[in-house]
Amino acid sequence: MQPRNMSMSGVVDLAAVKAAQEAKSKAEQARAEAARQGGGGAVTPASLVIDVDEAGFEQDVLQRSTEVPVVIDFWAEWCEPCKQLSPLLERLAVEYNGRFVLAKIDVDANQMLMQQFGVQGIPAVFAVVAGQALPLFQGAAAEAQIRGTLDQLVQVAEQRFGLTGLTVDPDAAPGAAPAAQEMPAGPYDVLLEAAVQALDAGDFGGAVQAYKNVLADDPGNTEAKLGLAQAELLRRVQGLDPQKVRQDAAEKPADVAAQIAGADLDLVGGHVEDAFGRLIDTVRLTAGDDRDAVRLRLLELFEVVGADDPRVVAARRALARALF
Repeated sequence: MQPRNMSMSGVVDLAAVKAAQEAKSKAEQARAEAARQGGGGAVTPASLVIDVDEAGFEQDVLQRSTEVPVVIDFWAEWCEPCKQLSPLLERLAVEYNGRFVLAKIDVDANQMLMQQFGVQGIPAVFAVVAGQALPLFQGAAAEAQIRGTLDQLVQVAEQRFGLTGLTVDPDAAPGAAPAAQEMPAGPYDVLLEAAVQALDAGDFGGAVQAYKNVLADDPGNTEAKLGLAQAELLRRVQGLDPQKVRQDAAEKPADVAAQIAGADLDLVGGHVEDAFGRLIDTVRLTAGDDRDAVRLRLLELFEVVGADDPRVVAARRALARALF
């Protein structure tokens, strides 16, 4: 079974807000279904570590990732570093008490999955959250570093996708289903849902306003910040002639408006580094208000991609060199 809906290429997912809402809905449905089927309401600590093969990947990893982050440990019996890392990950899976599930994949028996994830060497650790895959680290790592990575993973899973993890009970029956948890509607759920619906309908102006309404009361709302940056980008490129924009950008390297429009199209098309590089080059060629306009647009595009993305980190360094 090939992994589906994987974001392995690093392309910007302009539907991230919609995916987050869908993931929350799926998690609620899964918990409700477990309750209707008479599930025990909790899982055992032993069920937090599972062996996964190609046949069970869709159910054990992809479907499960709509309820809880799934950390994947690619390992092999002959791999000496794996023998150090795997027990540590297993211990942390139990210690994190349902905040993530550890899926162990033997690469010798599951070559297709290894290829699908682009694993070049082992041990290699990935995560799948709401059907979206991302690499965490490769090779042996210090426990403190691993804990920091896992902390970031569960925080993103909760804040962006509403995945609060599984209820763990040492006395639960083996194979018990996750508990159906109360998920009270937040004060901004209606506005956020309205923004998603506006995006679906192509009403980018309406989506922008809905996200701004949330941020007016809650300036730190992560979901609204991301959604606003994406909606504004989509509104800007709506109605542009891509061929003309790219021609103008190629023929007028110092034209601020042409380069900004070109960068917007680059990003929408998933060409993240091209978008960043275009604007950084324009910063070098401009000064004064023009340079300021380019710098501000670049910062807006950083918001779309995410501050922790390594491409943003690298572009910030390049921007600093261009400015100073």
